[in-house]
Amino acid sequence: MRKQHLGILGLVSALLTAGALAWAADVTPLDIPMIGDIEMLKVGDKVPVFVLEDLNGKPHDLAEEIPRKVHLLVFWSIFCEPCKAEMPLIERLYQEYREKGFEVLAIAMDGEPMKKSIQGLVTQQGYTFRVFIDKLAADESFLAADPYGVAGTPTLYLVGRDGRVAFAEVGRASKETLEEVIQKALGTP
Repeated sequence: MRKQHLGILGLVSALLTAGALAWAADVTPLDIPMIGDIEMLKVGDKVPVFVLEDLNGKPHDLAEEIPRKVHLLVFWSIFCEPCKAEMPLIERLYQEYREKGFEVLAIAMDGEPMKKSIQGLVTQQGYTFRVFIDKLAADESFLAADPYGVAGTPTLYLVGRDGRVAFAEVGRASKETLEEVIQKALGTP
């Protein structure tokens, strides 16, 4: 158990460093240091699927939901300032497009011990999209984040109804960019 917590703290620390660098105005996503030789999924790649429970204990089976909705996966941390700065935009986009088949899965990488803090932040900010806490697999890898090659936060993946990556970004994305890719994936102008 202690080893798991140390592993989570080490990864969170590395992600925070990468996220803090992404916050700088002159840093492009390509300049963000990546952890080890982790490689992100690319546009067009088939996405790995997973089942996670949200903060309310309701499971979400990505394999079942992909054909029904366009999903924005947001890998984030409550210690990541760029993540917290981006969340209001994610909420606005969710409110605008959810009736058209748009779903947001905000996957916190802080570990189960931070659940109350994550819930507090989500409640305080009034976020209505679904929030999850990534789980550790038996080999201590993250169940959701590792197969996606998440090496910095925030990391965004837009997943189309075909189960393929429609957009991938490390660092904050602009409203215009996100709206464009969401509308394209939804097939709406």
